Amino acid sequence: MSGDLPPDTLRGATTLRGSTTLRGSTTQWTRAVSAPLRSFLRTESGSAGVLLAAIVAALVWCNISATSYDSVWHSVLSLRLGHWSIVRDAQTWVNSGLMTFFFLVVGLAARREFDLGDLRERRRFVLPATAGLAGMALPAGIYLAITHGGDGSRGWAVAMSTDTALALGLLALVGRSLPERVRVFLLTVFVVDDVAALVVVTFVYSGHVRMWPLLVALLGLAAVAVLMALHIRFGFGYFGVGVVAWCALLGSGVDPIVLGLVLGLMTSDYTPMRADLERATGLFRLFREQPTAELARTATAGLTSTLSPNARLQNLYLPWTSYVIVPLFGLANAGIVLSGSFLAHAYTAPITLGIVVGYVVGKPVAVVGGTWLVERLSGGRLRADVGWAAVAGSGTIAGIGFTVSFVVADLTLHGQELAEAKLGVLTAGVLAAAVTWAVFAITRRLPATRRARALLGDADQLTDLCDDVDPERDHVRGPARASVTLVEYGDLQCPYCGQAEPVLRDLLADTDLRYVWRHLPLADVHPQAQLAAEAAEAAAAQGRFWEMHDLLLTKQDHLKVPDLIGYAKQLGLDADRFYDELSGHAHADRVAADVASADRSGVSGTPTFFINGQRHYGAYDLPTLKQAVKQARARVAIRADAG
Repeated sequence: MSGDLPPDTLRGATTLRGSTTLRGSTTQWTRAVSAPLRSFLRTESGSAGVLLAAIVAALVWCNISATSYDSVWHSVLSLRLGHWSIVRDAQTWVNSGLMTFFFLVVGLAARREFDLGDLRERRRFVLPATAGLAGMALPAGIYLAITHGGDGSRGWAVAMSTDTALALGLLALVGRSLPERVRVFLLTVFVVDDVAALVVVTFVYSGHVRMWPLLVALLGLAAVAVLMALHIRFGFGYFGVGVVAWCALLGSGVDPIVLGLVLGLMTSDYTPMRADLERATGLFRLFREQPTAELARTATAGLTSTLSPNARLQNLYLPWTSYVIVPLFGLANAGIVLSGSFLAHAYTAPITLGIVVGYVVGKPVAVVGGTWLVERLSGGRLRADVGWAAVAGSGTIAGIGFTVSFVVADLTLHGQELAEAKLGVLTAGVLAAAVTWAVFAITRRLPATRRARALLGDADQLTDLCDDVDPERDHVRGPARASVTLVEYGDLQCPYCGQAEPVLRDLLADTDLRYVWRHLPLADVHPQAQLAAEAAEAAAAQGRFWEMHDLLLTKQDHLKVPDLIGYAKQLGLDADRFYDELSGHAHADRVAADVASADRSGVSGTPTFFINGQRHYGAYDLPTLKQAVKQARARVAIRADAG
């Protein structure tokens, strides 16, 4: 028997490309909470420290020299172009200009939840929408009741909105070790809160609206929609149209920050399709062969085009808004003079009390009550994805307001009333953080089973894995009746899969875990991956899949044809049969079926893990995977008790 195979076999990458046509026709269905959402949560949480520092700096600055603070932020800055000009003070440029980018990010997050997150199942929008709207209406009602229709009552929307960045950051401090699902639930409620609050600012607090400038702004949005429909990717074109629309809104009397929200909601999100990634790899290879400036531009454009517009804008603006713009907003707006006489008066003033009670009492009551009402009216069909302790903690941390609260306060209140409102917002934030800490401290003291139920709940989760595990077809390790199943889509030549292998071996010491391997050879970057997958299937035909699988992952630099035949002999396989099946691609369809199932589940890279049908995002080190398996097992136990 010769150690050489026919030419089509030697071209591993070509063989896979030949089967790509079949796989590429499969529609990609993106599932689960997207990885960018995890990035959003981490960035927002991390920026909270910068924002807190900016608030403290503003208070210190204002109390050392209120005159210099006011003179800086009320300095007039103008933008002139011929006879046309915009003249505003520095604070307004921050509040209505730079904050437009912050609300663009808010809109992007909301659209991502509808495209990739839990809200892709539209009926699930009912619960966070109800909780978010109730969390706005009740605090506003409490504020109006306490102010008794006085002069401060026009600021009723100050106590409506939650500051996402600050709330997530403080939650990371007071609610350590919480399941990621708790933060995701909280974010979905906050997104509704932010969007609705911006609608209120736009339609309630705009002054006299001039129609011609407003029409120009609407035409600008229509132009953006046309550019998106034509898949135009010229960023400066969008930016130019956006600037025109912003100026028009400013001239119309409508607060232009709403433009950012609308543009964000218009921007679609999706995960990269594998066919696009393979084309990008081809462009990079061309550049590698001929490193010219033209091919560099082409390769860069090709790589960038695989990402959704939403993901690209998030990557561009999220760090700037989180670490620069929002802290700058805090520095420009949080300065108030804290004298003894002012504090004594403010803490008995209706404006301050209305905001504090609205946030600290109204928010948690509304969030918990709204969630309970939806579950009750739906007969349990619509339920929170977390337990009641997590819902309560989300309600209490929602009592932290800042950005939209200060925007509304600046639009509606002035002088002493404005200072009282700012003090109320800051005080409510401190109290809300303390109450949230107490909620989760009590939860941590519960017995393990009750704690798991209180945090995770017993609602059914969306299933991200499209193709269920089939023991007759899939390659399975571990007990068939295990409560937790871990599915990996892997590439036998992928170094990351090789790094994950010893971790998975340690994990399989758990006797209540079932592990499944499915092939996803990425032949555009790993030329021998397709052939290695077929070799593993040829070994499976002789009852030795796992032995070959384990061996190939340790020999990733030696996967050429003679190597594979040598491994077959080493494992005691029928080498002639192995050779015939490998040379004839007898198992190519079996590998292609795994790849097709990866497409259906939105998998485009390796390794990708699913735990009890839900996609695992983040690290795949042993502690992280153990924690994920532990949470999955806790959910199974909760559902068993409920049943």
